[in-house]
Amino acid sequence: MQLHWHTEPLLLITLLMIGWLYALGIGPLRERIAPGTGFPRGQAILFYLGLIIAYLAVGSPLDQIGEQFLFCAHMTQHMLLIYFSPVLFIFGTPSWLIDWLLKPEWLRKTMNLLTHPACGGLLFTFIYTAWHIPALYEAALHDKRIHILEHWTMFSLGILMLWPYLTLSTRVPRRSYGIRMLAIFLLMVGQLPVFAFLTFAGEAIYPTYAWAPRIIDLDPLNDQILGGIIMKVVNMGFSLTILAISFYFWAKSEEQDDPIPTPAATKTPQSAN
Repeated sequence: MQLHWHTEPLLLITLLMIGWLYALGIGPLRERIAPGTGFPRGQAILFYLGLIIAYLAVGSPLDQIGEQFLFCAHMTQHMLLIYFSPVLFIFGTPSWLIDWLLKPEWLRKTMNLLTHPACGGLLFTFIYTAWHIPALYEAALHDKRIHILEHWTMFSLGILMLWPYLTLSTRVPRRSYGIRMLAIFLLMVGQLPVFAFLTFAGEAIYPTYAWAPRIIDLDPLNDQILGGIIMKVVNMGFSLTILAISFYFWAKSEEQDDPIPTPAATKTPQSAN
């Protein structure tokens, strides 16, 4: 087994172009986009950390291990692309830059539709489930073009899925607390069929991993079960965190809208006399 880091021109050019455009937006063009705004050092660190994680997911030896040997490695790769990298990109992009990019009305309306939980959540769940159908999954493992498409759809739909809960934009803002809590619960339920399919199949369902050389002491079935557990643990971790934060701030906003009366405010005119 000879592991290597990917240096394909398309991959490197794409990542470098994204990083360069972001640097232009928060650097030389900042005064034109948002006059008087300071340099967002903390957010820049988050954004470029997201870029590094994206490269580690698709450019490090993890990609080769996931393609040829271990299903759990491929699932780890997907979790980095769906949850970790998009979260860092979302929090790493200043609100003024997002709103400037969404200035065209047609784009704002399109994003408003695509990021609605009923749209973004359903699209993500459907596409994510479809990619785990054995025929499609195997096609992605054996055809680099399909594999790139798989990763791009997971990454882009991951952003659309997480947008209603995490975005800093004011033009396409976060959804209400009630919608967030209901939608994140349904997303957890939506991944249960894939988790059950992978975990309780009773046999290795992907031929590539069933016949792959064992590079660690983990048989194909337990490798598949571990991959399903990684998927569900990461999904549950993000979902429950978002659910708890949404509930906390919802309860806090309700307290502010309906403050508890003070003893002085509850005195009747008679008691005051």
